Amino acid sequence: MYGCCCCLKSPPSSSLFPLKLQERIFKSPNLVVCAHKSRVDKLVNIDQSVSDDSAKGSGTTARGRRLLRVREEKRKREHERLHTYPQWAKVLEDACKHDSELRAVLGDSVGNPDLMRQRVEQRFRQKGRTDFYKSKSGSVVTFKVSFRDFNPLDSYIWIELYGSPSDRDVDLIGSVIQSWYVMGRLGAFNSSNLQLASSSMEYDPLYDADRGFQVMPSSFHDIGDVEFQDNWGRFWVDLGTTDFLAIDVLLNCLTVLSSEYVGIQQVVFGGHKIGDWEEGMTSQEDGYKYFKI
Repeated sequence: MYGCCCCLKSPPSSSLFPLKLQERIFKSPNLVVCAHKSRVDKLVNIDQSVSDDSAKGSGTTARGRRLLRVREEKRKREHERLHTYPQWAKVLEDACKHDSELRAVLGDSVGNPDLMRQRVEQRFRQKGRTDFYKSKSGSVVTFKVSFRDFNPLDSYIWIELYGSPSDRDVDLIGSVIQSWYVMGRLGAFNSSNLQLASSSMEYDPLYDADRGFQVMPSSFHDIGDVEFQDNWGRFWVDLGTTDFLAIDVLLNCLTVLSSEYVGIQQVVFGGHKIGDWEEGMTSQEDGYKYFKI
């Protein structure tokens, strides 16, 4: 059998075969198969080698392309998060750095605005709308004041609340007592120098600084930490040379504190054991809390 019929019908292109080879092909048809097939095989092999080289040159595999696609999608998500992240979510994240209560509410939802919104709404429902919008958290009832063998140099002052105080309540009450002590330590409660107490500001009163400097000093000597066992609190005082004006100032402070923030049931000056106070019980599990002064 002779070679390819297509080669017999028309002479091969000069771009494929030299002229002398073309003459041999038509003179000897048996050579058409060998010559033409050999040339075509070479062209096919060249094309395959080029394809293989181009595949190798890209340096990518199916796994590599998949990883590139995953990284690109991650980069797009990060870009969208940075440029479309709600402003209120950023504010909450910044607030969490300084607010432990808010940090506990959000938990692991930071970075996910939808989940953050759900956590806040859930907290809002649990807490109740009235608690969020209530302007005052104290008591509308005035507290009772009593004295029990009060020694200004060595006595406890007791405070009874309507319930066990929160950490915020303890800090608030302790801060008031601490401020009261600092003012007394600096001689603020000196009734010997009340030059402006009965003066009228309408006539530009004069203050005698020399007189204020020459009066007998009045100083608060010492005070103990503010302690709480359940709803009872106490702190030890040594008023020193401070006048009883200090007691009036303290009661004025506690009156506003009770009506605006923390409800106080009664204040007792003196006494060794009030309510169910137990000496030595300093475990937080038993309801003990304190404020360091």
